[in-house]
Amino acid sequence: MVIGGAALCAAALSACATVEPTPVAVVAPVPAVVRPASAAVQPVLKRRIAVGRFSNSTSYGRSLLSPGEADPIADQAGDMLANALVGSGQFLVFERNDLDWVVAEQALSGVGSDGLVGVDALVIGSVTQLGRRTEGQSGFLSSTRKQAVNATVEIRLVDVRTGQVFFTTSGSGEASTEAGEVAGFGSRAGYDSTLNDRAIAAAIADCMTNVIQQLQQRRWFTDILRAEGQTVYVSGGPAQGLKMGDRFNVEQAGETVISAQTGLPITLPGAVVAGIELTAFFGDAPETQGAVARVISGAVPSETRGLRVVEARP
Repeated sequence: MVIGGAALCAAALSACATVEPTPVAVVAPVPAVVRPASAAVQPVLKRRIAVGRFSNSTSYGRSLLSPGEADPIADQAGDMLANALVGSGQFLVFERNDLDWVVAEQALSGVGSDGLVGVDALVIGSVTQLGRRTEGQSGFLSSTRKQAVNATVEIRLVDVRTGQVFFTTSGSGEASTEAGEVAGFGSRAGYDSTLNDRAIAAAIADCMTNVIQQLQQRRWFTDILRAEGQTVYVSGGPAQGLKMGDRFNVEQAGETVISAQTGLPITLPGAVVAGIELTAFFGDAPETQGAVARVISGAVPSETRGLRVVEARP
């Protein structure tokens, strides 16, 4: 009889729900940009980007907000995006919390801005999906409960000179946790609020490679602070990847015309008026650094309005 009771107990336990190990959500790191050996002679220049509005387009948590109250999910996603861009080491990241994004960046981009230079692109986005599901199994003497959150984010890159969205991408991520009990032993799965954070972070990481590649395709440029004969002072320094000995072209900006097809402004190709080589740097903070350059070809007029320094591309 004892043997029969033991067999019966073993059979009952074998029919119970199986408690699987708790999975660990892994956020994939942003892959490093691999450059071919032939591109080693080109300076690795950091683009200047601003992180603008990030919105929560889902209904999740919004019913609890008062009119005009900031959405914590949107703020959190924007912070995560900014941290990911800074962590990539490829950009100088600025925040424009008090500006009307596109209009203000157009003013800062050099057209009638009295020499102020804005960013190369504006990054905006939204959380378009955030859903939570709970799954469970129950058996004789055991039970399991799994919580999972799925998130989707949309990222848009805006040309600050035209206000046009030139690239859009999306990323998805999931985070989950599982707990269970056997014969009264184990853990009970309560509400896990960190799943939202981990799912949004995974969604942002999912689209970062595309964002980085698109931003790096934008041609790097900066402005001329002053020209004195064969000496030229320009904005930017080591924080943007500049090095002594780097060579750039000084370009007269082409005329901007309105396309009859799209209604958008299009800038005609500029003309190269000089070549310069960096010889020294000054300034402390990334946004206040400048470089001293010598003219190695052509000539740079003392009136520098309409001129800009651009990377030389084959």
